[in-house]
Amino acid sequence: MTEIASPASSTHSRVLITGANGHLGCRLIARLAAAYSVRAVVRSERARSKIMALPEASQIETRVMDYQDSTSMAAAAMDCDYVVHLVGIIKETASATYAKAHEETTACLIDALKSSTVKRVIYISILGSRSDSSNACLASKGRAEQLLLDAEIPALILKVPMVLGEGDYASQALKHKAHSRVNFVFRAASKEQPIYAGDVVEAIVAGIAQPNLDDSILELAGPESLTRKSLIHRAARSQGNSVRVLSLPLAVGMGIAFLFEKMLDNPPVTRAMLGVLDHDDEIDSTEICNLLDINLTNLDQMLDLCIAND
Repeated sequence: MTEIASPASSTHSRVLITGANGHLGCRLIARLAAAYSVRAVVRSERARSKIMALPEASQIETRVMDYQDSTSMAAAAMDCDYVVHLVGIIKETASATYAKAHEETTACLIDALKSSTVKRVIYISILGSRSDSSNACLASKGRAEQLLLDAEIPALILKVPMVLGEGDYASQALKHKAHSRVNFVFRAASKEQPIYAGDVVEAIVAGIAQPNLDDSILELAGPESLTRKSLIHRAARSQGNSVRVLSLPLAVGMGIAFLFEKMLDNPPVTRAMLGVLDHDDEIDSTEICNLLDINLTNLDQMLDLCIAND
């Protein structure tokens, strides 16, 4: 675990977190609150209420603003030393496009930081993202990454795959599969390499605390790559269950998603979303873990933590 300075030694260190009300943001707040001044940026009063319900709420300054309001963002960042940029989506809608969520918010942040004292921006992206990707979400993420790397403010890009944390959407979905006797999934042979949310937070902390990480792209995934089918079976065994997993062609899912996109303003699933969830993840994170001085949570412990019975 990366050590962070004591409160007494970091009195003047402030971290700005955008998109702070998400599961990862709330977890990061809890990790940083004892040692850093934390300023959380959210886009609604409802999101702010989630921050205010945290045990650390009294130590956190929360601001509600439009992520594309560069004036407000500049004011929020003015006396900050680091920024953790967590804003992002995997499902696009007519009102929340990939361009707005990724590229435009990142461009606004860069503009807002021009006169700031920020030393580094840490951006959480998706494993497999690149600007020339055929997948709209991964391409948008890749373009946002490039905006940061081209900016004057130093940046660290952390690319991660499926993140599993207590109570988050991915863990709840996997838990549901672990308790369903029969599961129909698209391309069950697709490779997954889930990483524990706590490990992503430790990587972010390292990105704040360690030098020599400016303008770097680091790919970080969990310690084990396995098929989607095997992951569901593994999750079921952790619950003492036995389940069946039946694979459907991805083309079927893409067809269904296409119909949803044509008929609904806010479809439950899109083709780009399926593409993000489907790509094969299989990387060795040993070197990156050594660089960041973090230890990864093994898969069985991750499953016990994230899908344990209530």
